[in-house]
Amino acid sequence: QVRLVESGGGLVQPGGSVRLSCTPSGGFFATYNMGWFRQAPAMEREFVAAITGSLGPTYYADVVKDRFTISRDNAKNTLYLQMNSLRPEDTAVYYCAATASAGSALLEEIPYNYWGQGAQVTVSS
Repeated sequence: QVRLVESGGGLVQPGGSVRLSCTPSGGFFATYNMGWFRQAPAMEREFVAAITGSLGPTYYADVVKDRFTISRDNAKNTLYLQMNSLRPEDTAVYYCAATASAGSALLEEIPYNYWGQGAQVTVSS
């Protein structure tokens, strides 16, 4: 059983930066492909970014491309999401997730087997 715990987030001003971390316990981190999703108030959860276990391809939603960076440190068993140039519309609860699926499936929620509890990011002046 893989358990995921997010950390980071909080209140940040527009144009600012924040980094989220996600640490799994149980399972073998390097074998899982990992993703970040987010859910804004009254909205459905949406894909943000994903990275394969082998430090191969990364995937981004168009709305965050060139502003957000997903990365992982397999030696530290940690997944990161660096968020720059934040906008009020980035306000959401951010979730990390793990899956054994690959390719385009990483952009969808269904293939992800394990989810964190979520971390709130609020972008406001």
